[in-house]
Amino acid sequence: MSFADLPALLAEALAARGYAAPTAVQAAVIAPEAAGRDLIVSAQTGSGKTVAFGLAMHPELLGEDGRIEPTREPHALIIAPTRELALQVSRELIWLYGPTGARIATCVGGMDASKERRQLGYGAHVVVGTPGRLRDHLECGALDLSALRAVVLDEADEMLDMGFRDDLEAILDGTPETRRTLLFSATMPKPIVALAKRYQKDALRISTVGEDRGHGDISYQAMTVSPSDIEHAVINLLRFHEAETAILFCATRDNVRHLHASLVERGFAAVALSGEHSQNERNHALQALRDQRARVCVATDVAARGIDLRLRWWCMSSCRAMPRRFSTVRAAPAAPARRAPRCSSSPIRAAAASR
Repeated sequence: MSFADLPALLAEALAARGYAAPTAVQAAVIAPEAAGRDLIVSAQTGSGKTVAFGLAMHPELLGEDGRIEPTREPHALIIAPTRELALQVSRELIWLYGPTGARIATCVGGMDASKERRQLGYGAHVVVGTPGRLRDHLECGALDLSALRAVVLDEADEMLDMGFRDDLEAILDGTPETRRTLLFSATMPKPIVALAKRYQKDALRISTVGEDRGHGDISYQAMTVSPSDIEHAVINLLRFHEAETAILFCATRDNVRHLHASLVERGFAAVALSGEHSQNERNHALQALRDQRARVCVATDVAARGIDLRLRWWCMSSCRAMPRRFSTVRAAPAAPARRAPRCSSSPIRAAAASR
């Protein structure tokens, strides 16, 4: 199936962004056999899956004239594991659905919750957010899912790994049974299978991941060093490769603070990312990397999804307790933690900025 078969406004938006033909996952989700069905999709990072689920849900959003249907309550909900990934998804949907008149609301931890509630109150056709913040708005009554037609779980396996199962179930239990559920997951462990069985009906399984190892354009190298030599090894590798941009993953926030301080002391232009940083601090750090004012980003290992950076080199400063989530060089957000909902009627309820 080609983009020419899509509504004209979507096809024009894709052409304006330089999309000439759909990728494998995009073609699969807009194929006739996928129309109206629940989907379980496996696709590697960089395959265009964000645009894919944006296209997959267009029948639930657009009228016969190809424009967005008027609504006060959202018709589509996209749930992502981290704020950076949610913001990235939101940006993609804004250019894709902007010409149709769609309003996209983003709800993530670290942002002004009252501003998000006002945005939801004005009416949004599509809501993108992280599990914890979405659950907060749902429990506070700011998010009404009664008219929802489609829900997307992006990086579903990652959300379960990060402990969001209760949040996801609370959100999905509040949606109509008639909704479409699109589940995007790189792997299919037992918890994902159980989630699919509970919330999907006759789901179509789509996989565009080949039998060969993904990301063949990346070369991998492992080095074994004693724990006391890790810092020196990382610094020597940075100097040896002289990469324009690099990212270093650490296991804990303390590791991030220590390694970042060591790099700065040795003259490296470095920034740090972890759950203790505010969204504003993260944005400044990422912009410094994009502007090449900084060369190195030091991040917690759970900060592994949703950051779109063109990297030449990356490193895990300690492979012990480092999970399998390192399948991409385009990653570095921070992990959320469950907290009580922050409602205007309950000022004493605190919010963890990492969500």
